[in-house]
This record gives sequence, C-alpha cells and structure tokens, in this order.
Amino acid sequence: MLDQTDYTEDNIRSLDWKEHIRMRPGMYIGKLGDGSSADDGIYILLKEVLDNSIDEYVMGAGKTIEISIQGTKVIVRDYGRGIPLGKVVDVVSKMNTGGKYDSRAFKKSVGLNGVGTKAVNALSSYFRVESSRDGKSASAEFGQGTLKDQEFLEETTRRKGTKVSFIPDEAIFKNYKYRNEYVSKMLKNYVYLNPGLTIVFNGEKYYSENGLQDLLSENIKESDMVYPIIHLKGDDIEVALTHSKTQYSEEYHSFVNGQNTTQGGTHLAAYREAVVKTVREFYGKNYDASDVRKSIVTAIAIKVMEPVFESQTKTKLGSTDMGGDLPTVRTYINDFIKTYLDNFLHKNADTAEKIQRKILQAERERKELSGIRKLAKDRAKKASLHNKKLRDCRVHFGDIKNERNLESTLFITEGDSASGSITKSRDVNTQAVFSLKGKPLNCYGLSKKIVYENEEFNLLQAALNIEESMEDLRYNNIVIATDADVDGMHIRLLLITFFLQFFPEVIKEGHLYILQTPLFRVRNKKQTVYCYSEQERVNAIELLKPKPEITRFKGLGEISPDEFKHFIGGSIRLEPVMLDKEMSIEELLGFYMGKNTPTRQQFIINNLKVEIDLVAEKNEN
Repeated sequence: MLDQTDYTEDNIRSLDWKEHIRMRPGMYIGKLGDGSSADDGIYILLKEVLDNSIDEYVMGAGKTIEISIQGTKVIVRDYGRGIPLGKVVDVVSKMNTGGKYDSRAFKKSVGLNGVGTKAVNALSSYFRVESSRDGKSASAEFGQGTLKDQEFLEETTRRKGTKVSFIPDEAIFKNYKYRNEYVSKMLKNYVYLNPGLTIVFNGEKYYSENGLQDLLSENIKESDMVYPIIHLKGDDIEVALTHSKTQYSEEYHSFVNGQNTTQGGTHLAAYREAVVKTVREFYGKNYDASDVRKSIVTAIAIKVMEPVFESQTKTKLGSTDMGGDLPTVRTYINDFIKTYLDNFLHKNADTAEKIQRKILQAERERKELSGIRKLAKDRAKKASLHNKKLRDCRVHFGDIKNERNLESTLFITEGDSASGSITKSRDVNTQAVFSLKGKPLNCYGLSKKIVYENEEFNLLQAALNIEESMEDLRYNNIVIATDADVDGMHIRLLLITFFLQFFPEVIKEGHLYILQTPLFRVRNKKQTVYCYSEQERVNAIELLKPKPEITRFKGLGEISPDEFKHFIGGSIRLEPVMLDKEMSIEELLGFYMGKNTPTRQQFIINNLKVEIDLVAEKNEN
C-alpha cells in the first residue's frame, strides 16, 4: 500500500535563517562533535569569527587580534576598521549580507558567502557583537540567533575595531570543550600566513617573521631534513619545501586566502604536478612522480580573487581561475614553480644534489618493493577484505557531496566478541569496524617492507587506502578500540607505533583517536550511570543510594550491543592522539617501543586510562 498521507499547502514550511542553520548545522559548519577533533564545529565557529578579523589585517587594518577562551565562552577582539555602526545587527543576522560582496573593500577575502558569523550567532546560546569606530560604538546581543538587546551610537573612547563574544549552544554541541592544542595550531597557521600579525591567545603571543618557512620548521625537526627548507615567494603565492629523512609518505599543508584547505583542491593538484615537472626538467630525467614526491614535506599558500570552495567549511578549493587578468590556477602555479624552483636549484648545487640522491633512493626502494606490493595486493583481494576483516560503512571520507563525510569512522578492535559488539551497535552509515587477530607486530625499526609482508598491516593499509597518499584516506576518524587493561594498552601502543613508523600524517593531521569506554556500570531500578574512572564510580554510588548494583567491565566484549550504542553514538568519548613537537618521531618510538622494556612496562601499567599527549606521559613516568 502507498502512503496515503495528505500533501497540501499545510505541509509547506518556510524556515527563517536561524531555524535553517540550527536544523541543518552540518551544511554550515561540517560536523558537530565535542571538541576532540580539530574539525569539530566549535572550532569552525571560532574560525568564522577569526576570518573576519584576519581579513581586516589583510586589508591593512589592525595588526593585533586578542582571543580569550575561558570554559565555554569565546571572545575575539580585533583592531580593524570596525563594522559600520548602522549595520552591526544586519551583518550577523541577515543571510547573504556583508562587506565581502564588494571586492573594493575585501579583494582577496576567504569569507565570501555572507554566512560565517550568522552561523555562529544561530548556533550560540549567547552571542554579542560590538563595533567601535569614529569615536562611537554600537552593539547587539543575541540568543540562538534571536536579537535580545542592542545599543546604538554611544560615544566611546575605545579603540576602533570589533569584539565578538559567544558561547556555543550546548543543546547542539553536546558535552563539548575547547582543546588548547587545536586552537593553538589554528592560530599558528594564521600567523604563518600573515607575517607581521600578532595574535594573543589567553595571554600567549603568536607571531611569525618567516611565514611558511616557520610552519615547516614547526612540523619537521632540522635533524630530519634532507636539506634546508626551500622558501619561495611571489605575488599571491608562497611555497616552502624539504624532504624528510625518515618519513615514508608525502605531507602537504595548503592554504587559500588564509584558509587551511585540508582537502586540497585545484591549487594543490597543480602544485604537486608542477614540482614533478620542474624536477624532471632540471635533472633531464623522467623520474617517476612518486619517487620525486616521496617523503616531501611542503606547504603552499595562494591568494585568489573571489575563490570558490566546494563546501561552506572551505576545506577544498574548486576555483580554476586566479581572478582578474591572471591566468588559471594551474598555469599560474606551474609558471611560478618552473621559474623560482628551477632558479633555486641552479643556484644551490648542494641542495640539488641531495634532492637527486633522495629521488634515486626512493626509486631503488620502490623497485625493491614492487614485487612484494603486487603480491600483497593480491593477498588483500583473496582475503575478501570487505567480508572478513572489514565491516564497512556507507559513507567514505572524501565524498564531498555527502555532508556526513567528516563523521566517517573506522574502529580498530581486537577479538571477535569486541568487534561483534561494535558491529551490532554501530551506525552503518558512518561507522566501520576492522577486526585485528591477536596483538599486532611491534614494527619499531622495521622497513616499509613489513607492511606488505604482515597480513594485519597489509589489510589495515588497504582498508584505510593510504598506501600512496593521505588524500585517499577513506575514514576521517580512525579509532583504536581496545580493552582498558594491560593487554589493551599494549595493543594501543603497537598500533600507534605502526602509524608513527609508516604513516605519521595520520596522527599529525588529527585522524587517530582512542575510544574511551566505561570501566563500571552503577545502577538501581530507576537509573543507570556509566563510570569511566574510580572517582566516577564513587560519585555514582553516592548518587544512587542505597546499595546500587555495580558491574566492572573487564573487556569490550562484556558490554552488550544495546549498551555499546551509548558509547559510540552521540555520547562517544574520544581522546585524540597528539604529538609533542619537542621530541622527534624517532625519539618517541625509541622510548616507547625500543629496548627499555622495564620502563615501558611500567608506563603501560601506570597509564591504563589514555590521555595521549605522548611526551607528557613520558615525563610523568
């Protein structure tokens, strides 16, 4: 029988701007999240406000931006021109309203859609904007996008500029918290892209003299560089590059008009092509592109007139033209690299020689691995990957047409019972499960050859689709889900070692997490409380008096699928795996997986609950 529900005029609804944003926040800020991931919505809200202040600096107005985050409240103050006082309410509450439609005021802005601060306003329980200019000020206060109060044209002695304060709405962002590590990385990128700009965050100053050269220095230790950073600058383009001695795959940082395009786009594709072409022509050799780019660590930033991005979150450039009288993005970047990189290599023979040696080394390694790689791929197919090891999901990272791509998650778990519970309770649209067979191999100090020879690593690499490039990563979130005991902790370290050794970009780019699951269930006839620590257990017993039932979960397999839905659904708790820049990857691996067995065993025993700042944990022990 067909559904006989009437379809009349009464079924037609018109949503106002704030209702639509609150109903479909993913269209405006990507995924929601709780702050455990760098691309969670609370950071996009901060970015949208900051972009306006950055655009002021780019236009020559205001050299300092002050940011305060205390708990859930965010304050951003710039010293730019200030919003025109008669338009303070409109620019934060009327869609498709803003100065950036007028290219005379904002020539190469990132925020062109007139949406950014409106989304922040609509998704905040508290939002206040203040503008000062010409000795006067105006302000407006909102709640969930609804105007609550406004003051207009008061005389003021405050310096010109704009101050925005907001509190993300807890009705939309559940149990969230800002992590200083993610905010810090965002702010560092802003100052690298805008030398001369000062950002002060909770009293800490961020400033860069050397632009993208400083960015690369932050991401790779000098001792791991094959040659000193090559830093090239031109009109509307800046490039920095080197090669790593130890890293296997390629690492790219790309930006358009100050926006970190984490998914690349037309500019990054053109840059990768231009580097290979220029290197081939310089050496007069038709080197394989993968050999030229292997182990490259590089950054590119361009400025484009009225850029077109493939989503509101602006993570992938779709523009093919630079704008104005300039050529296409591809031609512009290719011409720049051909001229500037070629000139540099001619003038710096020592660097040119080191690059060639690195390419020849990559060529030898590729040829040595070619036979093994073919066999490994055949084995992966014969193992019926998608049936035996991987229970896949319907959405894969990289599908920009699906607004849920940022939620795509792969749980890596050990044992049939644990993987079975997660498989039965997962969201099949966005969550996949990869089941390990026993403890993974300790791959510290081993070559990439082991990834192809070891069945578990080979199949995991194939599931993630990261053999050639991080651009093809199929899951935005990779979650290690192991028991909260000594064996589970050991498996976590072995898997982290695998990624650090062969695919450090997975960690550097914020894709790797540890799943937190409860240690105890405390319940009575009316209420159930899941506890993630001994202290939470004590608090729950106090709450549920008298004599509640207490269950100690010994492993993931003991948690029923119905209960597991709570822990991998809306209430999921993830701890990001982060790297401390003060220690190299080689030093980290040497400490955790090297020959200091007693120290490592004590570390595992003392740290069953993982808060993975690896170096901080090292120092604690």
